[in-house]
Amino acid sequence: MPLARILAAFDTAIAGARAHVGATAPNPPVGCAILDAEGHCLAVAAHRTAGQPHAEAAALALCAERGLMHRAAIAVVTLEPCNHTGRTPPCTVALLASPVRTVWIGAADPNPHVAGGGAARLASAGCAVHFLHDLGADAARQARDCTALIAPFAKVSCRGEAWITVKQALDATGGMRPPPGARVFTSAAALTHAHVLRRATDAIVTGTGTVLADEPGLDVRHVPDHLARAPRAVWVCTRGDAVPAAWAERMHAQGRDVVLCNDISSLPARLAQSGVLWAMVEGGPRLLASLRKHDAWDDWLTIAVQPDGSESVRAETRVPGVSPLSLFPFDHGGA
Repeated sequence: MPLARILAAFDTAIAGARAHVGATAPNPPVGCAILDAEGHCLAVAAHRTAGQPHAEAAALALCAERGLMHRAAIAVVTLEPCNHTGRTPPCTVALLASPVRTVWIGAADPNPHVAGGGAARLASAGCAVHFLHDLGADAARQARDCTALIAPFAKVSCRGEAWITVKQALDATGGMRPPPGARVFTSAAALTHAHVLRRATDAIVTGTGTVLADEPGLDVRHVPDHLARAPRAVWVCTRGDAVPAAWAERMHAQGRDVVLCNDISSLPARLAQSGVLWAMVEGGPRLLASLRKHDAWDDWLTIAVQPDGSESVRAETRVPGVSPLSLFPFDHGGA
């Protein structure tokens, strides 16, 4: 089979998973494409939210609905199929109950308690199991994207800590405060990107300084949010300062929890314990300095306004080359 068809199927599965980033926690986003023996795509599906079918089961069900199950031969999935029963049955069982006998896997399951179990179960039942990394440089982009999709899930699984992204905007002088009478100083494209990232993350982290100064909404407005997505919690890092009662009441009226955290070093673990995979920080200089001091961040997105009015974008990562931000590139034209 042409390698190009396998890589194209991975691109399709990755796109499916990417569309649901921010809606699946505490499960990871996963996409799956079912192909026939010649590599033609029969169905694509993604895991949409916890409790709903996993990507493999959803893609196989779609094949059946279309009357194409008899042609199903290859499964291309962004994450190793699960081999345990949670809210839904194991994906290995669904695959083995189908005609699929070749499985391509984008990334191994990072959970140390189940790692390798899905691939081993499929192989022991006679399936040909291949990993994307076996293709080397030819599949580098797809492999990076599959790793990016599960980076927050991997951190929670292995360390019990949520992935924390800091979003920082700087004006032409290197400052962070909007001019008098304005709430932002970046472009419409930058504002849209902030909302794209809010949609993709599971919680928003801010500081009491930002709340006291702006009483921000911190909701998703400039892009459509996930359908029926529960409102995201707002975590407020504080040194004992109280948040305005009216602001907290407004958050609660929207169905949003407001969680206070007075220990930055405990923030990643507490977020994970609450079911958050990926959190985004939108705060002021004091909070950002504290996150730096305590190494309580995983990637750091800086959008800086240049003297000529253009914007530069820089993403700093603690683990080189691994960041869910790579799935959501900044569109200077304004998405």
